[in-house]
Amino acid sequence: MARVLALVLIAALVGVIGWSGEPLALPLATLFPTLWALASSHLVAALVAAAYFLAASRGLPQGVANFYGSDIWPGLFLWLVASLSFVAVNTLLWTSRPGGGRAARFLLASALMAVPPFGIVGWAHPLTAAGVLFPGWGWWGLAAAAVVLIAMTTRAWPIAAIALGGIWLWSAVTWTAPPLPDGVRGVDLDMGQSLGRDGTLERQRDLIASVTRAGERGARIVVLPESALGFWTPSVEQLWREALATNDTAVIAGAAVIDPQGYDNVLVAISADEAGILYRERMPVPVSMWQPWRRLVGQAGGARAHLFANPTVELGGRRIAPLICYEQLVVWPVLQSMLHKPDAIVAAGNGWWTAGTSIMAIQNASTIAWARLFDLPLVTAFNR
Repeated sequence: MARVLALVLIAALVGVIGWSGEPLALPLATLFPTLWALASSHLVAALVAAAYFLAASRGLPQGVANFYGSDIWPGLFLWLVASLSFVAVNTLLWTSRPGGGRAARFLLASALMAVPPFGIVGWAHPLTAAGVLFPGWGWWGLAAAAVVLIAMTTRAWPIAAIALGGIWLWSAVTWTAPPLPDGVRGVDLDMGQSLGRDGTLERQRDLIASVTRAGERGARIVVLPESALGFWTPSVEQLWREALATNDTAVIAGAAVIDPQGYDNVLVAISADEAGILYRERMPVPVSMWQPWRRLVGQAGGARAHLFANPTVELGGRRIAPLICYEQLVVWPVLQSMLHKPDAIVAAGNGWWTAGTSIMAIQNASTIAWARLFDLPLVTAFNR
């Protein structure tokens, strides 16, 4: 019993500290494979997986309560439900037999949690640490991180952990944040839940003023957070194009495009000459935005998930990998984008509902890690 309690406690600590929102803490997540391998039964493996995942995603209950303006109980329910995929996959694939079979099973579990359908809630994936351990290595770094995770499930895990610690220390000493793309700047806002819901002319003019100030400081492309423009309509388009007519600044901004069946969470690109939808979100937030069960019962509504569409977009002669909010927490959107060799990553979010949690910090840490892994410039724009 003491051994079980120790494994569960350590798994929870790894989840809390590794996913604290500090990029350099991410390699701690590579201890999870060892804890999983040291389990003595399927039940213990389930407890270890649950402790790690629930600790890493600990901000969800409060975030849900903030979003819906409710008490904590709905958030606790969704928190537990979200953990089921991670716990089930890691429990079913656990084996008491050491060796290559166990390593292969963990590799399969990691792969399943990186891509849909399980990867839709594949938060806190240990592979994210690749960007801290092997910055600039790209796909080779991802492969090296996978080898590290596999080694941590074997009897040689103490040796692997010592080697990992040395790599981690070297990375911490030489660590640098991703650079900004040349001429591109993000604008962070502090407008709370009113962003995207206040459709007044005054609000649009405030946003235009923010873009103008960024342009005056030399930005040729200015990025605004998710949902910044509210509903994307011809009137909003005309207002912004007229506002940009006196300069050569282009804007990337979040908006929503609605129709009778539901809506798309998008990024639009606006300049004096043209405007239109630049990117449709591949993976909106499950439950609060993406509600696929509605169609099963013949109801409209909810955000559409364009799962594998538009992994990169073109703007101003650059190939950009866009990531909106939830896409920064899971693995497959960024890896799909990297297959298309983008020039930069643009990450936008509207995180007012994460107040009092570490969710936004974890999003930022994950995005930084992926940008460092593939040695790409990164620009972010968030609303708090």
